[in-house]
Amino acid sequence: MEETSISEKKQSLLDKIQDVSFRRGIAYPTGEIYGGLSGAFDYGPLGTLMRLKLINFWREYFVKDENHFEVEGSLIIPEKVFEASGHLAKFNDPLVQCKSCKSMFRADKIIEDKLDQNADGLSPEELDKIISKNKLKCPSCEGDFMNAREFNLMLKTEVGSVSGNVAYLRPETAQNIFTSFKRISHSMRAKLPFGVAQVGKVYRNEISPRQFIIRVREFKQMELEVFFAEEQLDDPPRFEELADELLPILTREQQAKGIEEPILISAADAVKKKILPNAAMAYYLVKEKILFEEVGVNPELIRFRHMLPKETPHYSGGNFDLEVKLSIGWTEVVGNAFRQQHDLTSHEKASKTKMGIQHTTGNVIPFVIEPSIGVGRTMYCVLESCYRETDDRDWTWFQFPSTIAPYDVQVCPLMKKDGLEEKALEIFEELKSEGFETIFDSSGKIGKRYARSDEIGTPYCVTIDYDTLQDDTVTIRDRDTMEQIRVPQEELPDAMVLLLTGEYGLKELEDLLKESTE
Repeated sequence: MEETSISEKKQSLLDKIQDVSFRRGIAYPTGEIYGGLSGAFDYGPLGTLMRLKLINFWREYFVKDENHFEVEGSLIIPEKVFEASGHLAKFNDPLVQCKSCKSMFRADKIIEDKLDQNADGLSPEELDKIISKNKLKCPSCEGDFMNAREFNLMLKTEVGSVSGNVAYLRPETAQNIFTSFKRISHSMRAKLPFGVAQVGKVYRNEISPRQFIIRVREFKQMELEVFFAEEQLDDPPRFEELADELLPILTREQQAKGIEEPILISAADAVKKKILPNAAMAYYLVKEKILFEEVGVNPELIRFRHMLPKETPHYSGGNFDLEVKLSIGWTEVVGNAFRQQHDLTSHEKASKTKMGIQHTTGNVIPFVIEPSIGVGRTMYCVLESCYRETDDRDWTWFQFPSTIAPYDVQVCPLMKKDGLEEKALEIFEELKSEGFETIFDSSGKIGKRYARSDEIGTPYCVTIDYDTLQDDTVTIRDRDTMEQIRVPQEELPDAMVLLLTGEYGLKELEDLLKESTE
């Protein structure tokens, strides 16, 4: 048993999360036996289940619940697409290189780490002035820096046997959607407003990847491009259902005063007071907040930061990053952009292909709202929010909600002998056939198996003991309280549904079962 003792030497929370992730198969370095690759991670069995649950929850709530269509675009995209979109010219980060050891770093992050000040959007010249004035040195060898320069983040390749046929691994999923807009809208006979959704991998040649799965070179996005006629932006479908929900927004005015804590304001009032550009943007911000709460991120650690003018693309009508306050500081997890008509008009001009769609007011080029969620970063936020060290047990554990816990239930025989393991395997197969994510564990003492189950965040354990062989009842153990109740085997699948959906707690379920037998 490899439980993490709370009495071990103090580590940062990020290090603790990383350690348990490596040990328990959540995520670990790619090619680890050969030393790994900076900014590249494989997701193991547990991490893969968690990512699938997160993606499926997003699909149910953001895609299937709306007038949205799903696509899956190519990872390799022709260079002309990125000429038109502006990525070749502007998809850059500022790079500084050490004169002595030649190590390379993001200039803005060097300033943020050393001086604790936001340097996003500053020009190389402005960054050089700050670095020089504060005498910032190379973190690796304390050497001086060369002048900052722009570094394009896209990964370039050549396609086919003839040189010069340049393409790029996509740095975002959006451009597949914009270049296919005409085909999608025509084939689906789409009417505004409608959205196009995509889950897929993207690639960015990060200068200095770090912080586990937070800043990496290959990651997955859950992205929407939602298309509106201009008059629909302030009257999107179903907005009234969420209009009174409170949003934690950090305004530009607050940032100018050095304030970090957001204001709480209803979605409707944020639109009315012009804090948000339109109701369509407000609607998707509320949906994101609800999604993050449902998968276990502490709502008190969430804010929507209005990006400053120097950080915002010139074509944007307003960008609002969903940021989560992690142990490493406020971290962007979702990018929300009001892209207006920029992408479709750019591609129309460059490709000479009409990008309009028929609407009640005639043929129009739609306005676009883009919520883009990073899967890996969301996963890390869940890991931090759900990590627990408590006095009631000698091991660390995750308090995952059932929406994202890798397993719903662990099945354990009390002992391996006397037919208990065979009975436990029968129940294990029964729960699997009912659609539950189920894991079986018969190794070691039952207390250690409970600890292993807690450590990977499994909400419930079902134990088969000698009484099970006599009366066909099993024990359900609750991860959070460590309390237990007995349930008839025939009632177990229904009991698990009631527990996992949150409709009943363990005590309420026990009372319900008593009432049904009286």
